[in-house]
Amino acid sequence: MCGIVGLFLKNDRLNEQLGAMFARMLGEMTERGPDSAGIAVYRDPTQDEWKITLQSRDPDFDWTAICRAIEERCHGKAKAKVNDSHCVILTGTEPDTVVELVESEFPDLQIMSVGQMIEIYKETGLPDDVISRFGIQDMKGSHAVGHTRMATESAVTTAGSHPFSTGRDVCLVHNGSLSNHNRLRDRLERRAGMNFRTENDTEVAAAYIAHRLQSNRTLHAALEDCVDELDGFYTFVAGTADGFAVLRDPFACKPAVLAETDDYVAFGSEYRALASLPGVSNAAVWEPKPAIVYSWSAN
Repeated sequence: MCGIVGLFLKNDRLNEQLGAMFARMLGEMTERGPDSAGIAVYRDPTQDEWKITLQSRDPDFDWTAICRAIEERCHGKAKAKVNDSHCVILTGTEPDTVVELVESEFPDLQIMSVGQMIEIYKETGLPDDVISRFGIQDMKGSHAVGHTRMATESAVTTAGSHPFSTGRDVCLVHNGSLSNHNRLRDRLERRAGMNFRTENDTEVAAAYIAHRLQSNRTLHAALEDCVDELDGFYTFVAGTADGFAVLRDPFACKPAVLAETDDYVAFGSEYRALASLPGVSNAAVWEPKPAIVYSWSAN
């Protein structure tokens, strides 16, 4: 099962409505994934700072301790923007240095995302509860990707929930199952030096896409590479700082629908996720073809 939604705004005047539009889409996918929900939102781009989004299981965690550690050990400035169990650390310090610091000094924290636009919020529980916890309905931004999960082969945990981010400003959500992810994980660890924090096959796919982007492939081309490298049944929706892309496997077993107007592009596992969007009755609506990448860019 699982449900996927994505919304890419082509009209900047709708940016203030991103959260309100997206929250309804995500909530509609509850029946496909009631165990957990998550969102990668692209908003508030920074110029000289990085965003490192972290999650803590401790509701009383002192997030200022991260900032103090960055200032003391890295000699850089940092500030914390707390949102329920998550916190976005804003800092001019090189993000790899901050990630190493967090992993060594605060091992109980989970690293959700790193970038200059992306913020990932995900938790276990009903999607509407997750939406309310993080105030997703009030978020502003240019685009977002979300997922509701029904865990059929693994435990229901925050770490195992989607979206996954393994590169700067890159995210992936996935409906389906990969059959060769263990072999690919091993290859990415040995040849590309990539690290993995879960056993989830989606994290492997996200890492592969990030690796291809690091090799100067576009998002569109990176997803085309997935057709040759990844085996299984899947629907991918991926995001970058300026892009949004969709891919179904060559058999296209998982449901998917796209809608496009002059103002936005929207994706849903089912049409009902799109039904509340403004102007959708006049949108071009279609089912993505197997093994064909559909992508849009702000540029």
